[in-house]
Amino acid sequence: MSKYNPSVVNVETLDDARVEIQKIGSDPESIEIMAPKAVSKVIKLENIVLQDAIIIKQDMLSLGGEVAIPRDAFELREDSSDILIMGTLRQLLELVEKLNRHYPRIKAISKELSVFLSDIY
Repeated sequence: MSKYNPSVVNVETLDDARVEIQKIGSDPESIEIMAPKAVSKVIKLENIVLQDAIIIKQDMLSLGGEVAIPRDAFELREDSSDILIMGTLRQLLELVEKLNRHYPRIKAISKELSVFLSDIY
């Protein structure tokens, strides 16, 4: 028998995170700070220009997240591709802010990602 009983807590949404954090008796004022860090998602974006994919990857890495891009993206063999963005809700929201500081094509990605995130959370 285990002394500490490790288990997986399934947290799909911000509300799930709030409930679980509250259950263990955390300070109510800290719940809104911690909840976005408890929800992780993988988001697929399609038809991303490869130069943009590299910038998105660099920005997400700087936030502690990850972006899967095609193996040959740095060789720019294709015009565009799909990418997978992986991170917590907090990282994804910070990514939206970072992307919004770039040139118009990446700002458009930022806007679409922002709308998408607001729809799923």
